[in-house]
Amino acid sequence: MRYKKEFLSSKDGTRIGYRKMGNGPGLILLHGGANSSQNFMELGDCLWENFTVYIPDRRGRGLSGDFGEHYGMEREMEDLDALIKKTGAKNIFGLSSGALIALEAALNLPITKAAIYEPPLDIENNVLSIMTFMKRFDSEIAEGKIAAGTATMIKEFGIHFGLPRMITKLPHFLLELTFRIFFNTERVKGDKVSFKVLIPTFHYDYELVKEESGQVEKFRNLKAEVLLIGGTESPEFLKITMKKLKNTLPNVRQVEIKGLSHTGPLVTGNPELVAEKLKDFFMS
Repeated sequence: MRYKKEFLSSKDGTRIGYRKMGNGPGLILLHGGANSSQNFMELGDCLWENFTVYIPDRRGRGLSGDFGEHYGMEREMEDLDALIKKTGAKNIFGLSSGALIALEAALNLPITKAAIYEPPLDIENNVLSIMTFMKRFDSEIAEGKIAAGTATMIKEFGIHFGLPRMITKLPHFLLELTFRIFFNTERVKGDKVSFKVLIPTFHYDYELVKEESGQVEKFRNLKAEVLLIGGTESPEFLKITMKKLKNTLPNVRQVEIKGLSHTGPLVTGNPELVAEKLKDFFMS
């Protein structure tokens, strides 16, 4: 499906770009960490016949401007608020860190329905305890060692997401060399953003995880309808969060899709299956 590129200015003047496709009720798709709008195009292709789909590049990525000073959830809310006011969209879907933002939007912005795919909302250190690698990651990225930082993240984080042991057990230097070769040969066209450029943005998703840590109780006041979506193959630390949210949110239902993991909405998962759940929820 072909899409239009459109832009708006957030409260602090940052330009936010987004992809628009389809016709029907407005539906915003929020990507997760080390991703951009390009990573939701397959999902958008499954939804455009039923919705007007808006896929923003969250600030610091793709079509949008820099993170700016004092980045945090407040900036993300300002960006979303501007998008909602321009488009009139009342439905939102978020994956991972994008799901954290979607939860906040459902609490604080005029959202009617929110579909939430496995947000890394920290419940008694279930998320932050496995992200201790971030100090090394940030240091390597700050030194311009993007391949080394990527190797650190894949080795330390990938094990929780079911990556093959033949990858996670590789020595760090071999993984670093592999990514260095990949980054040197990676080719991107059009509006796409290279993985090398997206990897450093993971720092800002981690900042959101820290900011939202331990704040689950505030979502008891959430009035929007919520659909919690997860995969049977996702890591246990995310299932802990999903269970807590299921028992906390006042107007919620939950589905678990057999065979999918945390990447379910992406092309490496099964966006068609996720889209079916979204259509059932948003069109009911």
